[in-house]
Amino acid sequence: MHTNKFKLIRRLKILEGQVRGLQNMVEKDSYCIDIITQTSAIKQGLSNVEDALLEGHLGHCVVNQIKSGQTDKATKEILKVYQLKRK
Repeated sequence: MHTNKFKLIRRLKILEGQVRGLQNMVEKDSYCIDIITQTSAIKQGLSNVEDALLEGHLGHCVVNQIKSGQTDKATKEILKVYQLKRK
């Protein structure tokens, strides 16, 4: 997670800049399609961060829960992840 953490933080800082840019576009009455294009890019970026976090959680935390006999907890977390991703 350590190396991945720095990658995630870097990506979040990039997204932060994109959101600030988006705000600037709205303030300057930029062309609607350009704004929508940027919102789409931001959503995709957040989705990529979420995917990386979920992959790490499922590959590490949930696996450890199963190995330690906490299968009910692991199952509930997998179902929660599934429900969150459907939204």
